[in-house]
Amino acid sequence: MSSTIVPAFSRSEARRKALQEELNELLDLVGPVPMVDLLIERAFQLRATDIHLDPTATGLRVRMRVDGMLHDVLNVPLAQMPPVISRIKLLADMDISERRSTQDGHISTKNGDLSRDVRVASGPCVYGERLVLRLMADSSSLHNLEELGFEPEQLEIIRSMVASPHGVLLSAGPVGSGKSTLMYTCFEMLNEQYRSLISIEDPVERRITGTTQIQIEPKMNFHFVDALRGVLRQDPNVIMVGEIRDPETAQITVRAGRTGVFVLTTLHANDASAVIDVFRDFGVPPMFIADSVVAIVAQRLLRKVCTACQESYAADVTTLATLGLDLNPPEPVMLKRGRGCDECFHTGYRSRTGIFEIFVLDEEIRLAILEGKPRAHLMQLARSRGMRTMQEVAIKKILDGQTTPEEMNRVLLSY
Repeated sequence: MSSTIVPAFSRSEARRKALQEELNELLDLVGPVPMVDLLIERAFQLRATDIHLDPTATGLRVRMRVDGMLHDVLNVPLAQMPPVISRIKLLADMDISERRSTQDGHISTKNGDLSRDVRVASGPCVYGERLVLRLMADSSSLHNLEELGFEPEQLEIIRSMVASPHGVLLSAGPVGSGKSTLMYTCFEMLNEQYRSLISIEDPVERRITGTTQIQIEPKMNFHFVDALRGVLRQDPNVIMVGEIRDPETAQITVRAGRTGVFVLTTLHANDASAVIDVFRDFGVPPMFIADSVVAIVAQRLLRKVCTACQESYAADVTTLATLGLDLNPPEPVMLKRGRGCDECFHTGYRSRTGIFEIFVLDEEIRLAILEGKPRAHLMQLARSRGMRTMQEVAIKKILDGQTTPEEMNRVLLSY
């Protein structure tokens, strides 16, 4: 049976086409088992973070998320869709007969000498059963703070915050903004023999030697708040709470930060000052917020210009206005962009870097929180005290040739 390739990336050529042909050949000749195994292997090699398998009227659309963007790699014919889905569910120890409700599973696999974990989520949709595979990073991919994209002056601030003896350091941003990567990096920085480090996660994304990692189990009624209550009785020095999702977890987290424990955690919020509003909505008393939170780091990830195909160009008037620059500069403002090549899937971008704003709670900001000042006032205070916004950091990276105005607008104007 001949399988059909989805027209992926209009400008793509050798690298992507070779992957499609390789997967199609395996699917046609020997079936879904080796094809699925190769799909996962190639996804790790391509630095993909997710694999999406979406049923359609004509088959199964397969995509990989690389550098935050989904790319088509294969279209499995309708007749072969069920065995592909079943193969993945079997690997993930999921019930292959259950197709009408959501399920979660887990695959342990090898990529070279490294053991890698894959989290699998399934759910029903109009044309069948949809699967998303999340490819978990391994401990060897932990970064240093310098590699995450912090500006030099921001590095000094974040290092001083991580060195706090107690309190809460919080990372804020939407899904896929690098919050977990930052928290793991800070967690590893604190991983010393004389400290007791405990993480509470859903799921445990990376195994960190020398720490105690706890995975919550909602199906067993073991939630963040249950784990956190128990951990606080176990003499911890540092606790990493994977995510604050509800008022009770928020309240216990900030209380922990007031009782001599250093807490690393994340929260979904658009910017740093918005976190204060979320805590207020959760019913956390202003005194607890002011006394426990040491800093909030809001962040996003921007794709970087591909170094293999980059070119320089002079910014036009519209771009200069977007960047807040003089519309009539004495000399052309030179920026960089990628032409597109096989190394970057013809997107012009390869890899990503972070942009951050660090909202430090000093005495004046703490007082403003206690007085119930609105977030706009808090942001104004922070900026008057030297805080750089994510947009300001992004503009600097554009001028440095690391990314593009289009990428900044895509990421920052979408929220």
